[in-house]
Amino acid sequence: MAVLQGTGSRRRIRREHAMAAGCAMVMCTAVAAPAATGGGRTPAKPTIVLVHGAFADASSWNGVVERLEHRGYTVIAPANPLRGLYNDSTYIASVLDSVKGPIVLAGHSYGGAVISSAAAGNPRVKSLVYVSALMPDVGESGISLGARFPSELGTATRSVPYRAGGGAVGTDLYLKPDRLHQVFAADLPESTARVLAVTQRPVATTAFSEKAKVAAWKHIPSWFLVAKQDKTVNPDQERFEAKRAGSHTVEIDSSHVAMISHPEAVTDLVLRAATAAD
Repeated sequence: MAVLQGTGSRRRIRREHAMAAGCAMVMCTAVAAPAATGGGRTPAKPTIVLVHGAFADASSWNGVVERLEHRGYTVIAPANPLRGLYNDSTYIASVLDSVKGPIVLAGHSYGGAVISSAAAGNPRVKSLVYVSALMPDVGESGISLGARFPSELGTATRSVPYRAGGGAVGTDLYLKPDRLHQVFAADLPESTARVLAVTQRPVATTAFSEKAKVAAWKHIPSWFLVAKQDKTVNPDQERFEAKRAGSHTVEIDSSHVAMISHPEAVTDLVLRAATAAD
């Protein structure tokens, strides 16, 4: 009887050892698999933040927003205050602070100057995208860049004084309704240009006169879309800025508002920047 009990014990021990060995193999396989696949996790897609420029609002990005969301990206298109470079970039920086995870930051026109300042010192901004945009270096302004690369914008605006709370006063710039189609949106239907003229948001002159204090594109990879038919920002200025920054650059036959008239091309460029940021 004692012999039988000993044999059973040895059999149980062998079975337990075999089960333990099998479990160990499974555990080793489970631990080893993630290491071979980079942790087994799909990297989170960056949030894409789209900043509009002067004379426009966030709806100018609608076509791009729809396409990016269709591809599974979270998109934010905040209202750019258009009150001055320092004010606007501080505000957009606060919007970025509310975003968790990596960010791709895009700016159109004057919005390019804003993102160049707003992204400075934010390690979560992985890529910058400029669409027919201003891209000033430290000490430069929209006015100083425009003086080097003249465009038709200077003859297409009108000045209107404004008053704000606390006794603040300033001057707003509007596009002249009869010039908006030619200078701003020549490749859109005239009926659309008339609506843009009526709904345009004015920009304070300080947006173009204040000099940039930082230039985030010196430290963050950038992509640039040059609009070859742009009459608001000289295409040669866009090429100069993109070359200076070492931006990944594409050129298309577009007016100043490429994100409205060519949303697919703009979306493609943003996606390139987003893929690089993954």
